[in-house]
Amino acid sequence: MRKLFQSEFLKLRKSAIWLLIFVSPLLSLLLGLGADTMTELGQQQWIETLGMMTISHAILFLPLLTGIFSSFICRYEHVGGGWKQLLTMPVSRKNVYIVKVLIVSFLIALTQLLFVSGLFLIGWLKGFSTDIPWEVIGTSVLGGWVACLPLIALQMFVSVAWSSFAAPLAVNVIFTIPNMLIVNSEKFGPYYPWAQPFLLMMPSTGESFGALNVSATTLFIVVFGSLVLFLGSGLGYFLRKEI
Repeated sequence: MRKLFQSEFLKLRKSAIWLLIFVSPLLSLLLGLGADTMTELGQQQWIETLGMMTISHAILFLPLLTGIFSSFICRYEHVGGGWKQLLTMPVSRKNVYIVKVLIVSFLIALTQLLFVSGLFLIGWLKGFSTDIPWEVIGTSVLGGWVACLPLIALQMFVSVAWSSFAAPLAVNVIFTIPNMLIVNSEKFGPYYPWAQPFLLMMPSTGESFGALNVSATTLFIVVFGSLVLFLGSGLGYFLRKEI
């Protein structure tokens, strides 16, 4: 698998995909800089700013990026018989698929690290309290990444199945657009994969997440259940796929 990782990184080394990891963190940074926070709130300054930045980042950009990265990382294999060339090498299909999922997960993790770096930069520029709520921030950033894993598995399934670069992206956009409405639904929000990054990233209190007060247990069961379902389905399809 090490050589597969090296191969994937060589393909991406000179591509524009690295620029995409900066888009959402940069826009979130600008949004956080423009937000008004009360100086006497102490730790609440950090939490309030994190919530402001999370709205656009987790509702719109994170779900879209899972689709863009997945389509991009399969693009080379869909062009000029790339799948045949790759699979004629002494590699297993399972490892090829898993490595591609892990690469996309790594790119999303980098995006999350840049996002939280933007939050710390805002805190420094605005002179927030040095008493940083590490647990709240860490839970938010890690939760957003974990919530993206089922989406990554699903988008990889679609990107492998369809040779068109644009088709998987179009499907992702179609399902991302309703997020603004669905994240406010106690009935559908926790079970909608595109809404889960927002629900897990919103600063939370107690044992609930986000504005819906969704049970943490419910969310994690749904997220990991979806991950197993989408990853298993995509891997099973790829192992049987005729190339």
